[in-house]
Amino acid sequence: MKSPRHSRYARHRFPPEVISHAVWLYFRFPLSLRMVEEMLAARGIEVSHETVRQWAMKFGQSFANQIRRRLPAPGDKWHLDEVVISIAGRKHWLWRAVDQHGHVLDILVQSRRNAKAAERLLRRLLKKQGAAPRVMITDKLASYAAAKKVVMPGVEHRQHKGLNNRAENSHQPTRRRERIMKRFKSAGHAQRFLSVHDQVANLFRRSANSNAAECRKARSQAFTAWAEVIGVAVSF
Repeated sequence: MKSPRHSRYARHRFPPEVISHAVWLYFRFPLSLRMVEEMLAARGIEVSHETVRQWAMKFGQSFANQIRRRLPAPGDKWHLDEVVISIAGRKHWLWRAVDQHGHVLDILVQSRRNAKAAERLLRRLLKKQGAAPRVMITDKLASYAAAKKVVMPGVEHRQHKGLNNRAENSHQPTRRRERIMKRFKSAGHAQRFLSVHDQVANLFRRSANSNAAECRKARSQAFTAWAEVIGVAVSF
């Protein structure tokens, strides 16, 4: 009888260890689907890049949801920022919120950069986090102030470009992936991919001020949590 821990991988030709490892490679590192295909081939695992894409679509969001539940509670200071991304020749805006520790709270891809878009992000954040922050930090875009008055009127709001470097820096991995993937194919594609990518990055994130021993300990804890998420002992 198969273990219930692996029931999500039922009817797949490849073992759970291979599937989960391919999904981890794709979301953890700036790799294209064909790069993941080649890395698996180097281990003697012949699988097409299209199969890797299907695995990422099927399992990625489920893994991300479980990671979110396992991570510590977010900080009480939220940094919000938006950056333009081009999708199929049209301008879209990627809205992102991170806490003071650099953990990504959520992302939202939208076609507008106005008060309604900012309000939609804040409502989504409140729903997922379950509580308002103590402080909200943004750049000087007026849409944030307008949305805050409606959604979180009692929250302190600091608007200063120099204070929001943490949120702005969090866009850098997205830019790297965007180049590797030769741009996102649609707003839905960007939303699905980044929702998983950012949670995997949260799990394996290391503090910039940690020493080598602390980094190794944090990495070991991350792999333990990852094994629990995927339901497979990490053996690679």
